[in-house]
Amino acid sequence: MKNNFRIGMIVPSSNTTMETEIPAMLRAREEIRPERFTFHSSRMRMQHVTPEQLAAMDADSLRCAAELADARVDAMAYACLVAIMSQGRGYHSESEPKLARIAKEESGENIPVLSSAGALTEALAHLGAEKIAVVTPYMKPLTATVCDYIEHEGFEVVDSLSLEVPDNLAVGRLDPQNLLEHAKRVDTSGADALVISACVQMPSLPVLDTLQRRFDIPVLSAAAATTWHLLGRLGLEQVVPRAGALLAP
Repeated sequence: MKNNFRIGMIVPSSNTTMETEIPAMLRAREEIRPERFTFHSSRMRMQHVTPEQLAAMDADSLRCAAELADARVDAMAYACLVAIMSQGRGYHSESEPKLARIAKEESGENIPVLSSAGALTEALAHLGAEKIAVVTPYMKPLTATVCDYIEHEGFEVVDSLSLEVPDNLAVGRLDPQNLLEHAKRVDTSGADALVISACVQMPSLPVLDTLQRRFDIPVLSAAAATTWHLLGRLGLEQVVPRAGALLAP
C-alpha cells in the first residue's frame, strides 16, 4: 500500500499561508496515521485582490498545472478560493477539469485536481450545513461575490464579516488570534457552520481548534476544507487532529 504522497499546490505569488497551513495539517496527521507527504508549488502572479489581477492569475493556472505535472504529483490543489469564485458562479466545475486535462497532457497520468472553492462547498455539504456564517479578509464587494457563489451552490449565508484588507500580502500577515474576537462579531445564531476564514491566505489554523471548542457548530476554514478534499481525492482517511470538526479523528 502506498504511504508516500506528493502534494501539488497552485498558489498566488503573494500567498504565504497555504504552504504553511496545509503542510502543518498533514504533518499533524502523521502523528496518527502512517502516510507521509511532500509539498510542491507553482505560483501565479498576484499582489492585490482586484478583479483584473484575479482574472490574469487564473489564466496563468494552466501553466502551473503543467509545471506540477512534471513533478508527477499525486494530487493538485488550486489554492486560491477567490480567484475561482470571482470568475463566475460554479466556475470550479469548469476550472478543475481544464487543469486536469492539462496535467494529463503533460504527464500521461490522471492526476486528481481540486480547488479550494470546490473543496469548501463540498465540505459544507459533507457537514450537512445549510445555513452558514462567514468571515473574510476581503473588501465588502468581494465578500458579496464569495457569498453569492456559495449560495449558488445551495447554501444560505446568514451573516458575513469583511475585514477589508485589499493587499494580499497584508492578509497573510493578519494575526490569527484576532479571529477569536472576529468570531464574536459575526452572527452565528442561525448558522449550521462557521467558515472562520473564507480565504486560503488569511491564517486561521492556530485558533481553529480553540474556536471549535467554543462553538457547538462545525468551525472550518478554506484551508481545512482543501486539506479534507485532498485527502479524499487521494483515497485516504480524512482526519487531522486539532483542525476542527471537519477533520476530527
